[in-house]
Formats: sequence, C-alpha cells, structure tokens
Amino acid sequence: MLYRTKGTCSQAIEVEAKDGIIESVHFIGGCAGNTAGISKLVKGMKVDDVIQKLEGTTCGRRPTSCPDQLAKALKQWKEEQG
Repeated sequence: MLYRTKGTCSQAIEVEAKDGIIESVHFIGGCAGNTAGISKLVKGMKVDDVIQKLEGTTCGRRPTSCPDQLAKALKQWKEEQG
C-alpha cells in the first residue's frame, strides 16, 4: 500500500505486510539515513508492535514524525485488511 504522509519531510510510505508481519517499508523523501534505519528495524516485526512503539513520536516542534506517520500507515493497512 502507498500512504501519503502529512506534516513530515517524507511525502509517502510504501508498506508491504502479510499476515500481520511487515515485509518491507520504503519512505519516499525524508531523512535518508533515518528512514532507511527505521525500515530495516521494523522488517519482520508484527504490525501491532510497530504501531505501539512508534505512534505519537514527534520531530522537533512538529506534532508528528516519520515514525508516527508509519504507525498511521500501518493502522490504515489494518483497516483495509478488515
């Protein structure tokens, strides 16, 4: 799925998950090193665990961040799965 981010330097996040496990995450835009690191860390993790750990993370004075936007993307993925 492709999730359009809001309030971050990244413009979108591509997420692939199967049976509640993250297979891959790719950020479009944003801080390349940080987003690549996040992508590697969450690969193979349960979607619910990643949401729990990353939701609410802020970036400086911004009320959101790339990790928080990933949590939002994963919540949307869960809704689409039914």
